[in-house]
Amino acid sequence: MLRRYTEARIGLGRTGASLPTREVLKFSMAHAQARDAVRTAMDWRGVEQGLDALGLPTLHVASQATDRDIYLRRPDLGRRLDAASSAALATAASARSELLVIIGDGLSSTAVTANALGLIAALLPHVRANGWQLAPVLLATQARVALGDDAGAILGSRAVLMLIGERPGLTSPDSLGAYLTWEPRVGRKDGERNCISNIRKGGLGADEAAFKIAWLLREAFHRRLTGVTLKDESNYLLEAPGNDTDDQPEAASPRGALLS
Repeated sequence: MLRRYTEARIGLGRTGASLPTREVLKFSMAHAQARDAVRTAMDWRGVEQGLDALGLPTLHVASQATDRDIYLRRPDLGRRLDAASSAALATAASARSELLVIIGDGLSSTAVTANALGLIAALLPHVRANGWQLAPVLLATQARVALGDDAGAILGSRAVLMLIGERPGLTSPDSLGAYLTWEPRVGRKDGERNCISNIRKGGLGADEAAFKIAWLLREAFHRRLTGVTLKDESNYLLEAPGNDTDDQPEAASPRGALLS
């Protein structure tokens, strides 16, 4: 009965002392999908075209990890821009931006392909309603979360939002993570970021994730901080009937659906 409510591998049954053949095959398939999510190179063309349709300019950057094997063995290299990317951003840094959005392939190109465009489309009304000035969206190859600190510092952004493929699980090879950092600079610790995880179909939907990100961004700009001292209290807005905010675009908010 519990299997109706979770994708976790429970109540699988057995054949003698072993699992049923169908469950063994499902596990093998899930493992293969997780490996593919990590190993498949990111094809940025669809993402770039989708962002162009949304009116968002893009720039390509790369980390110091020169290939996938090095990226997996040397997480530190994935946290810093390579020399060419640093130089390109320094050239583009003439206009200071408030918010830098980065899409990084991370540990799941599958997650980025499946979820990044939908999340940004859901987030844009919030960005426009709050008047946040956007830098060009960076498309980052072989990226770790902290790459946003390097890029944001060069561009002089007040906050950086990193959308990145999360380490795939055996039921979720397509999970996207969103990491928000106030005043990015090299050396920021993970405790100085806010994370929204499991953004995907079957997990946290794009509209609700965008609502949470926008709430955290508003608080970050107000309090001038992110991380463990900024708790996500956006659910109080979702749960409180009649508690509307003037700057919350109704069409982009899942509030009505969640309260109905």
